[in-house]
Amino acid sequence: MSNNIFHVSSLRQRWLQSGIVPGDTVLIHSNIKRTLLEYKRNGSSISPGDILDSLLDVLGQQGTLLLPLFNFDFTQGVPFDIRTTPSQMGSLTEVARKHKDAIRTGHPIYSFAVIGNYQKLFSKVDNESAYAEDSPFGILKDMGGKIASLDLEDQYSMTFYHHIEEVKMVSYRYFKEFSGDYTNIQGETTRKKYKLYVRDIERGVVTNVNPAGELLWSAGLYKGFRPRHGSGLRTINAADMFNYISKLIDDGKARDHLFSIEER
Repeated sequence: MSNNIFHVSSLRQRWLQSGIVPGDTVLIHSNIKRTLLEYKRNGSSISPGDILDSLLDVLGQQGTLLLPLFNFDFTQGVPFDIRTTPSQMGSLTEVARKHKDAIRTGHPIYSFAVIGNYQKLFSKVDNESAYAEDSPFGILKDMGGKIASLDLEDQYSMTFYHHIEEVKMVSYRYFKEFSGDYTNIQGETTRKKYKLYVRDIERGVVTNVNPAGELLWSAGLYKGFRPRHGSGLRTINAADMFNYISKLIDDGKARDHLFSIEER
């Protein structure tokens, strides 16, 4: 058995214990440092490519993998090229961006690499607003997909909270527009405009979603492991998360669970 096949098989077992099953459509946020170090300490050397291969192996031919390729340079006026602009979300996401079968969704700040059975569903996604219903977040929710996080707290991974906040039009966020040079897959450059639903800094709004994450654990909606325990990977059904957090907002409990106010 080659080293790659052995490592993929070993990693596969970690993900199967964490709530991922063959045929899933899953968005994964990741910090792979601990996984790499753990294998190294055990005398094995694995790469981000091995981890990507293992995730695709678990999902199988009927599964679909999404990885965030978020890059915030467009907000500072830096041109975006969908073919070459790198991800700022870590080495696993860069491997996914360069994967021969990956497609990239269109938002220049919140784009995703998509590989697998349903990637055509995402191939023409060019949502104007990052977290809107027509974004990959909304599509994932509507198709019964999952969200996963590897060795990251909610605060540093679960961007899906902002999708819920935008759909619910919470009062502590507002739309902010950004425009810049945008190069598409055909190499054509035009001036384009996109939006983010950002926190109201003037009101002292600070994102603080870890308390909501604890509620998701208590409700039994998270499956798998907390960061830095076991595989470090946890999963949740996107629609279940949407419904639970929507009710939290409706009940007036967003403050102290999704955000706090910084005194000035």
